[in-house]
Amino acid sequence: MRYDLVIFDNDGVLVDSEPISNRLLAAHLTELGHPTTYEDSIRDYMGSAMHRVHELIHERTGQRLPADFDDVFHARVFAAFERELKPMASVVDVLEKLSADGVPYCVASSGSHDRIRVGHRTTGLDRWFDDGRIFSSQDVGRGKPAPDLFLYAADRMGVPPERCVVVEDSPLGVQAAVAAGMDVYGFTAMTPAARLAGAAELFATMEELADLLV
Repeated sequence: MRYDLVIFDNDGVLVDSEPISNRLLAAHLTELGHPTTYEDSIRDYMGSAMHRVHELIHERTGQRLPADFDDVFHARVFAAFERELKPMASVVDVLEKLSADGVPYCVASSGSHDRIRVGHRTTGLDRWFDDGRIFSSQDVGRGKPAPDLFLYAADRMGVPPERCVVVEDSPLGVQAAVAAGMDVYGFTAMTPAARLAGAAELFATMEELADLLV
C-alpha cells in the first residue's frame, strides 16, 4: 500500500450520521430563532466542530446561542442515533481488509468523544476502534479546517503526515487534510465532487475506496 496510516473521518464516512445530525441541527437552530434548512446545515456545518456553529451564528446575527445549546443538541442526536444510525454501506469490508493486510488506521472526527463512541457502539463499529484509534477535535481545541486534528492523530499513531491518507466527505475536512500535508480521498455520496477540490482521489462507494487503498 502507498500509505502507512489511513485516517477516517467519522460522520458520513464510517457512520451514516450526517442526515440525522443536520436535520436535528437545522431544527434546533430554527427553534431558537435562527431559521436554518437542512440544506443550509449541510452547506455551513457539515464536517465542522460545534464551535463553528456558535461562531457563524454570532458572526451573522450578533447573538450568542444559549449556554446549554450543545448539551440539548447532543442529547437529541444521541437519542436519534440509538433509533436510526447505521454504519455506512460496506465500510466494514474496508476495515476488514485493512486489518487483514496489517494497515494501521484510526478515526479523527470533529465530533466529541462521546458522539464518536455512541455512534460506534450503536452500529457495532466499536469492535474496530479501541481508544487508541479514536481522536476528536476535543483533543486539540481547533477543529477542521485547521490541520491540528489530523496532525495530532498522525503523531499519536507514530506516522509522518506525508505517509498518511485521509478519508473525508466534507470540504472542511479536505481543507484540513491538505493543510496537514496529507493526501485525501473525497467521498462524494453526499457532497458534490466540485466541493471536494483538493482531494487526490474521489470515490462514490466504499467498494471504490477499497480499490483505491490497495
